[in-house]
Amino acid sequence: MTPPLRFNAAERPRTGVIEEIAPGVRRLVAGNPGPYTFTGTNSYIVGEGRVAVIDPGPDDAAHLARLVEALTGETVSHILVTHTHLDHVPLARPLARRTGAEVIGFAGPAGHPGAGEGGIGAGPDAVLAPHPRLGHGDEITGPGWTLRALHTPGHAPDHLCFALEGTGILFSGDHVMGWSTSVVAPPSGEMGAYLASLDLLAGREDTLYLPGHGAPVRSPGEYVGALARHRMEREAGVRAALGAGPASAREIAGRVYAGLEPPLMRAARLTTLAHLIHLAENGEAEALGDVNIDTTFRAKE
Repeated sequence: MTPPLRFNAAERPRTGVIEEIAPGVRRLVAGNPGPYTFTGTNSYIVGEGRVAVIDPGPDDAAHLARLVEALTGETVSHILVTHTHLDHVPLARPLARRTGAEVIGFAGPAGHPGAGEGGIGAGPDAVLAPHPRLGHGDEITGPGWTLRALHTPGHAPDHLCFALEGTGILFSGDHVMGWSTSVVAPPSGEMGAYLASLDLLAGREDTLYLPGHGAPVRSPGEYVGALARHRMEREAGVRAALGAGPASAREIAGRVYAGLEPPLMRAARLTTLAHLIHLAENGEAEALGDVNIDTTFRAKE
């Protein structure tokens, strides 16, 4: 069962249009629609006059031009990135050169490995190397706004959500999206970390998520719970498939995700591998060789 989406057709993001979607928050959607990006990557402008930009987006000259136009007459003090996947970060440096703003990301190691088998849009962050860097709980402030960083690994090890303090708004990046579940693709994606990060958000009282892709997520607490249950149902399916005999992520995904559209099967195999690794970490399975989507796993008694 896929968790129900929390938006209606009228809220479907429109590419290339600046929209105020919450008080003091504007959104511009990049022109990179696809099976893993929905209508495109959401870039956000926070504040008025002296502002922050969250996730400037993919390598897209037209999107950069629209961002710069939208920022006419304003000062960009900070460019924040939720994580260094290639649909979120490439415009960080070009926008910084245009505006003089600092580029800021997670405080951990600058680079991380791609996701393998095509990467699902992941890659090293050589285009970013942000400085300074943010740790969990750190704040960035401007006139009338404060953003608090929350380290939420799982989809990516360097993933941050940003809480707009005093508003109930959380910029949820790709950890919680407004149209689909997140891909958790090893080696950079980790299912255990993803579930722990969902638990972190479940303990908060945010009232609106503004995600990296898709429309605003309303009733976010309920939705986060649905996401966690969905992942546990998938893991139960993987566990059951493994109980029928040793198998690889590729083989199990073909059963657990039977009927899935071919363009999405790559992500399904990688997420299945993440579940198998999680089961192995919990002592329920073991890999018979170096870990990849074709490695045979077997259940442990």
